[in-house]
Amino acid sequence: MQLDHAVLLVAGGVGSGLTGSMAGLASLISYPVLLAVGLPPIAANVTNSVGLLASGAGSALGSRRELRGQGARILRQSVFALLGGTTGAVLLMNTTSSVFERIVPALIALAAAVLLLRDRLRGWYTRPKGRFAQPPLGLAVFLIGIYGGYFGAAAGVLMLAVLSMSIVEPLAVTNAVKSIVLCGANFAAAILYAVIAPVHWTAALLLGAGCLVGSWIGPALVRRIPERPLRIVIAVAALGLAAYLWHDAVT
Repeated sequence: MQLDHAVLLVAGGVGSGLTGSMAGLASLISYPVLLAVGLPPIAANVTNSVGLLASGAGSALGSRRELRGQGARILRQSVFALLGGTTGAVLLMNTTSSVFERIVPALIALAAAVLLLRDRLRGWYTRPKGRFAQPPLGLAVFLIGIYGGYFGAAAGVLMLAVLSMSIVEPLAVTNAVKSIVLCGANFAAAILYAVIAPVHWTAALLLGAGCLVGSWIGPALVRRIPERPLRIVIAVAALGLAAYLWHDAVT
């Protein structure tokens, strides 16, 4: 691999680790970087899933304060994410992406709206429903896991939106839990891709090295940034990504 490509992958990994651990938008940087060094779309997608495993490890190291006491919750939701990620990876290996790519922008835009309206939606979600059961959080995590294993762009935003709606806690805690749970979906997909998909291992390792550094730094920044402005910035960035992906899908 050329030296400039290697440097670009490490730098892109740092950037994607930062954005992933802070906002759930890691693939916004990592996937285009993999395309820029010459990987075809499918190879870039599966290599991205493998490389981003390091983001979960870095987030765990950087978020130890926020993750205290969250073990049972993380384990419970990670099971749903793991099952979803496996399903998504199988779908990717057996279907075309054209239909799914048209749904993705709407999902990301919906996640942005949930973040912007979080407090109102949280009140609705946690309010007793009378005869009707509370919408199952595990099902939402499973579906996001499918999306994460299949395509992945802004899966972290979707996960952050769903988790933040279900419980009252600081955004930094929800963000840390999101990173670890989503790592379950990435792990399931990455294991399958490692066996049957065209993973570019050199690119995955270089990207992962950068992700480890960036995702370790990200949680410290989240602690220092006021919650409401950060939530709005994440939502606006997600809307921008949704618009870009929608334009890309229809042209």
